[in-house]
Amino acid sequence: MGPDQQQDAGGECMTEPRTLEQCKQRAAERIQEERECLCALSRDIWRRPELAYQEQQAHATLTRFFSCRGDWLVEPHYKLDTAFRAQWTSSLSHKESQPLHIGFLCEYDALPGLGHACGHNLIAEVGAAAALGLQAALEFTQPPRPVKITVLGTPAEEDGGGKIDLIEAGAFMDMHVVFMAHPGQDDAAYLPDVAEHDVTVKYYGKASHAAAYPWEGVNALDAAILAYNNLSVLRQQMKPTWRVHGIIKNGGVKPNIVPAYSELEFYLRAPSLKELAKLQEKADACFKAAAVATGCRVELSSSGHDYYNVLQNKTLAKTYVENGKQLGMQFQADNQALNSLSGSTDFGNVSFVVPGIHPYFYIGSDALNHTEEYTEAAGSKEAQFYTLRTAKALAMTALDVIFKPDLLVNVCEDFKLIKLIEEGNISVTEKNRESSGGAGCASR
Repeated sequence: MGPDQQQDAGGECMTEPRTLEQCKQRAAERIQEERECLCALSRDIWRRPELAYQEQQAHATLTRFFSCRGDWLVEPHYKLDTAFRAQWTSSLSHKESQPLHIGFLCEYDALPGLGHACGHNLIAEVGAAAALGLQAALEFTQPPRPVKITVLGTPAEEDGGGKIDLIEAGAFMDMHVVFMAHPGQDDAAYLPDVAEHDVTVKYYGKASHAAAYPWEGVNALDAAILAYNNLSVLRQQMKPTWRVHGIIKNGGVKPNIVPAYSELEFYLRAPSLKELAKLQEKADACFKAAAVATGCRVELSSSGHDYYNVLQNKTLAKTYVENGKQLGMQFQADNQALNSLSGSTDFGNVSFVVPGIHPYFYIGSDALNHTEEYTEAAGSKEAQFYTLRTAKALAMTALDVIFKPDLLVNVCEDFKLIKLIEEGNISVTEKNRESSGGAGCASR
């Protein structure tokens, strides 16, 4: 038995509080030791931006990174061509053979025309770094139960939803807790990433000579413009937290031909799936009304998966903040973070199937995501300090989950309760009442 361990009355091996702190220190040290390799990993992905489902170079870089460490089992084309899974498991010499399964997610797709303007190269670095830090800590001392660490490479966050593909393929089925972190403008344990639905609208009319006999035509461009204007009028009755934004992708081929075809692409966003359904119904009415007014035929379709809103796990968020503050992070106030507007992510879908955390982190720049300035910031040396600090905070939070059984119970209770609220099976009032009285583990 190690010097920092003792036995309880039943002979179980217990870990004193100082061992947990030493483990956290070891995790941070390992991440710091690997900083040059991690920076090279991030820079390699940043220099060669690739679009959704086409991340061949990034995929190769990440799988090579873990394959070079012989104690990681790497599956390079895990359920998707540019997805991967790397796994490490601690010693199985425990009475309990079922490992606690901790997941870290990497993203690495880029934006068209802008490259890594959302910093997905840094997300990949954080996931890899946190996993290495956690591994080192668990090699430093025996955890109270076996632990399996999975690094999951998740392509196509910007377009398509690779995590949703992986959910449907069963990649998250046996995970207990999952971690990732996203670069932003501030350190925040939680931002309300919203639900999103994309819709492609196609109008079919009839071509005709626009000068000689326009009355013989059916103008599909008119339908597109009416639809766009219908949505603009709808904004007066939209909630402040709803977002509708889109483009006209096709408006005809030549001015003297009545356009027989037009196409729009819109994103609809709302704070919850229920509100998104209401917004989608209103938007669909705008699209269909334009078809009726112009005599066109309309087709509505979605090019990918709906993104769910991210469910907040307050226990994990609180623990992450505590660890982050030890490392010098300065977090937004809770009310400021909750009132912030954010984008959408397929991590939201993950948060509905496994407890997890998706914090945002400062990278040393005030540039805004999805801009050329943010692309530059994501590849800068200055971003490295903040990226590795975030990885350390994630690894430390994972260690708290591993070494504090009550914490894991609370994480699971938060997860089940917020899902009940989201699905309308329990009200916020009931949640507050239960919380004040010490709620037990919620169940369906």
